[in-house]
Amino acid sequence: MNALKQEIAAIAARMVVEEGLEFGAAKRRALKQMGLPPRTALPDNGCVEAEVEDYIAIFCADTQPAELMALRELALDWMQRLERFRPHIAGAVWHGTATRSSDIYLQLFCDDSKSAEIALIDMKVTYEPRTVSGFQGNSVDALSVHVFSNALQEYVGLHLLVYDLDDLRGALRPDSRGRSPRGDIAGLRALLHDVGP
Repeated sequence: MNALKQEIAAIAARMVVEEGLEFGAAKRRALKQMGLPPRTALPDNGCVEAEVEDYIAIFCADTQPAELMALRELALDWMQRLERFRPHIAGAVWHGTATRSSDIYLQLFCDDSKSAEIALIDMKVTYEPRTVSGFQGNSVDALSVHVFSNALQEYVGLHLLVYDLDDLRGALRPDSRGRSPRGDIAGLRALLHDVGP
């Protein structure tokens, strides 16, 4: 990778860690901050993720493990509440690069796309519906909630992405680094157990 892409990735990584930005938004802001044209070639997400890991190791090594554990415990609580929708966790909380600025992303695999929304209504949870790009590139419904973390003593963004049950079949293929791109309740429990006391 060339030096310019490396610099973009490093600046984007800082924004991901410190501000909780998504990779795409962080790369676009890095371009703007550097005064580069919008059509400048961007580093891929793998490069940004490697820079995020380096940034955390250098600047957040003393705080990030506890913050990650708090986010994973909060995610597990919500996965258990929504267990009937076959929840899977993805993103920085699953891959271990989350900090207190990161949001939690849960993917729900439902027989009926409105059932998750009805469940939140039944739980008296206020949510904001929107449409986002799913892991297959198609549009999916997302239900965004702010939930309180006792461990962090602040609100955290929780995004529930609603998929059809059939989408679960292709959801567990390894990513470019050979990792599972998402994990179920048992997978998250195993991660918590591995780093727990």
